[in-house]
Amino acid sequence: MPEQNELDAVEPEPRSIDSVIDRVLSRAGTAVAAGGDVRTDYDGDQFDREQREGSSRVAGLSTELEDISEVEYRQLRLEKVVLVGMWSRGTAQDAEISLRELAALAETAGSEVLDGMLQRLPHPDPATYIGKGKAIELRDVVKATGADTVIVNDELQPSQRRALEDVVKVKVIDRTALILDIFAQHAKSKEGKAQVELAQLEYLLPRLRGWGESMSRQAGGQVGGAAAGMGSRGPGETKIELDRRRIHTRMAQLRRQIKDMEPARKVRRENRLAIPNVAIVGYTNAGKSSILNRLTGAGVLVQNSLFATLDPTVRKAHVPDGRDITVSDTVGFVKDLPHQLVAAFASTLEEVTHADLVLHVVDASHPDPEGQILAVHEVLADVPGAHEVAELLVFNKVDVAEPDVLLRLRGRREPSIEVSALTGEGLDALLLRVGEMLPRPPVRVNVVLPFTRGDLVSEAHRAGEVVSETHADDGYHLVADVTDSLAARIHEAVVAL
Repeated sequence: MPEQNELDAVEPEPRSIDSVIDRVLSRAGTAVAAGGDVRTDYDGDQFDREQREGSSRVAGLSTELEDISEVEYRQLRLEKVVLVGMWSRGTAQDAEISLRELAALAETAGSEVLDGMLQRLPHPDPATYIGKGKAIELRDVVKATGADTVIVNDELQPSQRRALEDVVKVKVIDRTALILDIFAQHAKSKEGKAQVELAQLEYLLPRLRGWGESMSRQAGGQVGGAAAGMGSRGPGETKIELDRRRIHTRMAQLRRQIKDMEPARKVRRENRLAIPNVAIVGYTNAGKSSILNRLTGAGVLVQNSLFATLDPTVRKAHVPDGRDITVSDTVGFVKDLPHQLVAAFASTLEEVTHADLVLHVVDASHPDPEGQILAVHEVLADVPGAHEVAELLVFNKVDVAEPDVLLRLRGRREPSIEVSALTGEGLDALLLRVGEMLPRPPVRVNVVLPFTRGDLVSEAHRAGEVVSETHADDGYHLVADVTDSLAARIHEAVVAL
């Protein structure tokens, strides 16, 4: 632990922290500051947008049933929140970027950010996370602003959350709970909802807390009384033990549900094996959905917010050499992504391991794109086999990126390309680069196929590379590079003649 004089040497001036908070509250650099969503003709009708906006939360809306209509009752008023960040290492800019991201996450979840607090400590306080004095100061800020929730930019221990709540007297949630809440709002598919619920239960399990009579034994010993009769006496279970058992039971059900969905997912994946697959990964709000829409016309939701889309989308595209490819979108990543989510979404992240090429989309306009790249690589490191797939860094939003940031990114060792999904800059070059990096079909066939097997010729054009094709009286004269499975079927057709 550093000496006190060392800590004083790096302690920022109060106005430095104040300026950080001021910039965060002004939404500088967040998704909200960009001035709304920007769509192109390639984004389609965006039908999901109406559903998302129809269930969004609105400011100043009472939740008393007699004051509002039934439709309005389904909408919740915006939670008023105060942000709390810990600055234990790095520069003031690093602390600001992290807190700005927390503000964007809070707004995505449907909250109104009223104020923020940044604490400089070498290590989190084991009791209240920010220290008793700072917790009292936070209580005063909460009282002055009328906030009803405090969001901490870290994962709190259960005891830290309880101790902080006891001081500030309002609900306290941590970064992990906030991200889980966003996922719960945005998941649409049956599998996605099951994965999110499983992650939430894994997070909740060690944080159960009983109050008063709920902690008493249920029909244990003499608690059940004489009226309970024989068979009711014994050690019994506490209410919290019952809750834990129910959670374990529900988690087992969800794991079975997700496992039962695996065969259908494998069938869909095997149907695509004949066609090269490209998986899009990247930090949340980097522009993955916009690039997918540009390449395939998928029309998936494009929104200037974090974790706008969670459910994976697979669409077909064409590369300049004539081959068909499939492009798979995946869930966005974020720094310190809750490990519960990584485990729950393991089946979704498997799309990366079965891909022939990974397009790693990076927001080049972000002040710390290198940190985002590192965060994505850290998540992919937990996915077995993901590091073996070829990767192409796609620097998106170059139309608004700072020149010095682009200069730094160009110096990276990984293969890269610069694009703008908004203007279309570099998209043709991206498709050309994808075609060059995808593995070539390994088997060359030189055969004569009957005219009744035009389906094989068509598949050779779609999934392979046709060197030459001529028509003669005896059938198709085909020379092509194809996959092993297609070559086997072509040779079977020739033998059957």
